Amino acid sequence: MMRRSNLEIGGVALRLMFVLCPALLCFPGPLTAAEAGHSIDGAGMSLLWVLPFAGMLLSIALFPLLAAEFWHHHYGKISLFWALVIILPLLLRFGPAATSDQLLHTLLLEYFPFIVLIAALFTIAGGILVTGNLHGSPTVNTGLLGVGTVLASIVGTTGASMVLIRPLLRANDERRYNAHTVVFFIFLVSNIGGSLTPLGDPPLLLGFLKGVAFFWPLVSMWLPMALTAGILLLLFFLLDSYIYSKEGQERRNPTPDDPPFRLSGVSNIVLLALLVGAVLMSGSVDLGELSLGSVAVDITGLVRDIVLIGLALASLQITPASIREANRFSWEPVIEVAKLFAAIFVTIIPAIAILRAGEHGALASLLRLVSNEDGTPNNVMYFWLTGLLSSFLDNAPTYLIFFNTAGGDPAVLQGSLHTTLLAISAGAVFMGANTYIGNAPNFMVKSIAERHGVPMPSFFGYMGWSGLFLLPTFALITLLFFT
Repeated sequence: MMRRSNLEIGGVALRLMFVLCPALLCFPGPLTAAEAGHSIDGAGMSLLWVLPFAGMLLSIALFPLLAAEFWHHHYGKISLFWALVIILPLLLRFGPAATSDQLLHTLLLEYFPFIVLIAALFTIAGGILVTGNLHGSPTVNTGLLGVGTVLASIVGTTGASMVLIRPLLRANDERRYNAHTVVFFIFLVSNIGGSLTPLGDPPLLLGFLKGVAFFWPLVSMWLPMALTAGILLLLFFLLDSYIYSKEGQERRNPTPDDPPFRLSGVSNIVLLALLVGAVLMSGSVDLGELSLGSVAVDITGLVRDIVLIGLALASLQITPASIREANRFSWEPVIEVAKLFAAIFVTIIPAIAILRAGEHGALASLLRLVSNEDGTPNNVMYFWLTGLLSSFLDNAPTYLIFFNTAGGDPAVLQGSLHTTLLAISAGAVFMGANTYIGNAPNFMVKSIAERHGVPMPSFFGYMGWSGLFLLPTFALITLLFFT
């Protein structure tokens, strides 16, 4: 069994290498000192540069509906196609030096840490097995969602999602209708629950690195988070109760023969705690920088990533194969996320550059909406623009753009502009739930659920759910906190 596991791991490593190699081939070679420091200026870019990103999103949305079998076998090639569609024009417009700088920056500082964290959490969580008489009644399901919502601020939205999605699926595996349970899981555990600490979600970690106090989210965001989560948990309980009653005798009730509750793979919980500690350390310790070509890599972040890889390998070594088999553990979800998000990270380069250009970019009129005529911040627009852009772009750089648009001074933003910082933070964290690509764990939870036989909504179908349940809730939050 160990030999087979090592072969599978080797296969995954090779597939990941094929994901990264096309990106590496785009670099002409080590940059000289004279070439270093070039950047892609978004000031002269039109919105046409965003079309490859739109093409990538439409591919994710439409191919599974119109050509599911083709998509399943070729989504990696389609992702590579859209990445090349944007890389080639960047080379022609900005030259090899600036394009190489930007791609190297994206690969080393954004994509690599992202996929390492995702893969480590996925691996460690896959070694934690919850069994026993958990049956997906409305009360049990609501309880699991509530626990996950709280846990998300402690171990992060990705950590909580990877730990709890399999117990939730197992609890509901004999119910006829369970896609709505996974949708609300994404709403609450994969997004909104990560509102209370910098460990919860990457935007808040960025704020912490910029000088926002560690406990500011807990003190400032607990009320809007609790109200949002409370509304969604109530709506879920009512919806699940209705569906549960309609299922009638098709559902299975607990019996005395059911095995007792049992938690296996406890050693992975220790590894998960060490992972959280490594992430916290990376935001608290400064070990300087290391130059790799034109990119200054944070040594603390590099140490963190090495530690995460080590923890993932340790999990593979110490976890019995029977636990992963019982979890229906497969590498396919993380491989899928790696390929799709590699293309997403590349194709959003122009969109982020245009936003960073501010008043000089093609989206200047959009950014002006966050200021009133007298120059004071429009907190309603800060909440909704940060949120809506975070629904489709990476919510971490989106948070940073609006953080800097609001002045970028953490002391002022925690003082006189407290509500503005709250609007930016809540928008980035809450509205990551609006789409499958709004936050890293969303797509992975969807993939795991589908591999367990849950017929998940399509890309636009999921947005129908978020439009029905999330947007009215966010409208209420706007009235209560930002007007």
